[in-house]
Amino acid sequence: LHLSAVKLAELHSDLKLQEKDELSWKKLKAEGLDEDGEKEAKLRRNLNVIMTKYGMNGKKDSQLVDTNYIKDGTESDTLDDPRLEKLWSKAKTSGKFSDEELDKLWREFKHHKEKIREYNILLETVSRTEDIHKNVINPSEENLVKEEVLHNKHRELKDKLRSINQGFERLRKVSHQGYDTTSEFEEPRVIDLWDMAKSANFTEKELESFREELKHFEAKIEKHHHYQKQLEISHQKLKHVEGTGDKDHLNRNKEKYAMLEEKTKELGYKVKKHLQDLSSRISQGLQHNEL
Repeated sequence: LHLSAVKLAELHSDLKLQEKDELSWKKLKAEGLDEDGEKEAKLRRNLNVIMTKYGMNGKKDSQLVDTNYIKDGTESDTLDDPRLEKLWSKAKTSGKFSDEELDKLWREFKHHKEKIREYNILLETVSRTEDIHKNVINPSEENLVKEEVLHNKHRELKDKLRSINQGFERLRKVSHQGYDTTSEFEEPRVIDLWDMAKSANFTEKELESFREELKHFEAKIEKHHHYQKQLEISHQKLKHVEGTGDKDHLNRNKEKYAMLEEKTKELGYKVKKHLQDLSSRISQGLQHNEL
């Protein structure tokens, strides 16, 4: 796959979370609690997202360019959307951002690109399901269950589209005006969650509790970013030392690299699991609004 050290650690975290979800699903299925197959379908969608994200779906043009904003800036990856490319170009040349802020903004653009990718995969899944459903001649109780599954998928599409629209509006505003120094959160995923939480059916007390949890979540993400940076630096040092022939120095660097790699994987998994839990809670609150 020719992935960088950071990308390999991210892939490991994604697959570990996917494995955990699949084990949970197998237990549910054994107990007869996924009769409509919705949870199984979601697992397949998630796996499809992972395979697309890391270029494992057999499509040559689907793999992200193996870069890291930490390592080599922000120039060698694409956003695959003319509107995003235009906003990013404007932000780069505006003079309103420091190098550190540009790195942060690039993470927001990349996060937005991933949200669009996930939305398109879900949209394709829903379209296929609808085509199959339309071709069924005799309605039955099973088909009524499938209609409910479709309804849930449409609701999920609606939530994702709302998040994409909110995210694009934020990117447009930040690209034109620069970062607001009074902004409560900085991490793109946390900003998304907070915007959606404010639209959900939470009491003031619940919202305040959620705000505090998001602060802890953002700190966890920042810690993960720190280890990602250290892992990339360690990887570069290891490649350099390999060419010197100094075995003692090489062994010390290998040990440090292995430690950083394991810590990065562990933190990556914890971040993704926490994100999954927070997203699920918000989704339940948004669904309650519609009832």
